[in-house]
Amino acid sequence: MIRFLPLGGADDIGASCFYLNISGTGIILDSGIHPRKKGIASLPAFELLNDLPVDFAFISHAHQDHIGSLPFLVQRFPHLIIYSTPQTKEIAELTLHNAANILKQNQNEENPLRNYTHEEIELLVRSMRTADYEELLELKGMRHISRQPVKIVFKDAGHILGSAAIRLEFEDQKIFYTGDINLSSQTIMTSADLSGIKTDTLITETTYAATDSSLLGTWQSELKRFTRAVNLILQKGGSILVPVFSLGKTQELLASLHLMMKKGTLTETNLYTGGIGKDISNVYDRNRYIIKRKNKELVLKEIPQNNIYEIDDFNYFKKHPGIVLASSGMMLEGTASYKLLDFWLRQDTFAVFGVGYMDPDTPGYKIINSKKGELVQLNLFSVPRKIECEIGKFYFPSHSKREELISIVRKTKPSRVILIHGEEKGKDWLGFNILSKFNGIKLFSADTGKDIVW
Repeated sequence: MIRFLPLGGADDIGASCFYLNISGTGIILDSGIHPRKKGIASLPAFELLNDLPVDFAFISHAHQDHIGSLPFLVQRFPHLIIYSTPQTKEIAELTLHNAANILKQNQNEENPLRNYTHEEIELLVRSMRTADYEELLELKGMRHISRQPVKIVFKDAGHILGSAAIRLEFEDQKIFYTGDINLSSQTIMTSADLSGIKTDTLITETTYAATDSSLLGTWQSELKRFTRAVNLILQKGGSILVPVFSLGKTQELLASLHLMMKKGTLTETNLYTGGIGKDISNVYDRNRYIIKRKNKELVLKEIPQNNIYEIDDFNYFKKHPGIVLASSGMMLEGTASYKLLDFWLRQDTFAVFGVGYMDPDTPGYKIINSKKGELVQLNLFSVPRKIECEIGKFYFPSHSKREELISIVRKTKPSRVILIHGEEKGKDWLGFNILSKFNGIKLFSADTGKDIVW
């Protein structure tokens, strides 16, 4: 018998965490934190694990919504054995330390957490075990009741550096967990590797399942549209604020902009980055010959960049126009992109360009779905502000489009599909299309705290 229990990220994008009990071996798939919530509410429902065997954790990649609660999970289960790819471990050492600093600043008095220390993170990261793509792991938990081990393999998910989909096999049962998966290439990352994957149970993300793919375009077509829009702002003497995630989007956009300037299609201009994104770029550089990627000769640290954290007077961006890649990607309060936003909204020659997924309840979503001249209220307590700058919406997805999610079902041929990591509307679209196109599939929409057993 196999038991699947969602602890978080079942019908939302945040705090991804899923429990599998395979013949008495307890396996955690991801351990994320919710970016919009604070305190205990930001964590997966770890209390559901009470009295259950918990032996191993497999981390698909180093975005906070997939790894951010790992220190709290280890506080509960100090014996836990954690696996990731080598690149995810290397990035986690940076991001978990950074998250500890942010968590300390954002403690919620109503839902306090015992913050983890930097020493605890050092021990955690040191204890993480790594496996390369395609490396076979054979594991048994303390209460495993079969002679046969659980076999596990990481597959390249094409999402960010080190990202992995996870294939699990036990006796005659095969499970494929997509994590965050991308079947299209970006500027650096190549598409996911689905070679040799046939499965009985598919556990798939649904991030872009609610989005009409005709709005998304391709990475290259969006880059051309983005370049034209940027050139128009630069010609006016303005600067462009691009809210990005420090991990993934920063590196992809930095590489894209540099290559477009080298080609002469993008006006030569200043590029502004900074913070942890720069450190993560160094990890990308160190691994450029180790993993499958495009533009292996491109070294991110050699691209001329100005440090946004060294600029105190934002009028500097008037005198020295350019493109500002600032985290967070959803413009969450307290982050660099949010702090810059107040100044940007008052500049009629400037622009804010969104380039990826934004949660509907975040300031970034409200800005990117507004227009110049409109009033926008960023949160419940803020005064509505008039938008003086230009607003643009572009799509550089690092997740699969909804038709690509359908193609994953077609390629893996599952008899059971479990939908996770997406809005209800997206899960509805994908579920309807799976049932319409494929016969004999049992379809489940995951719900936190509700078992699926087979």
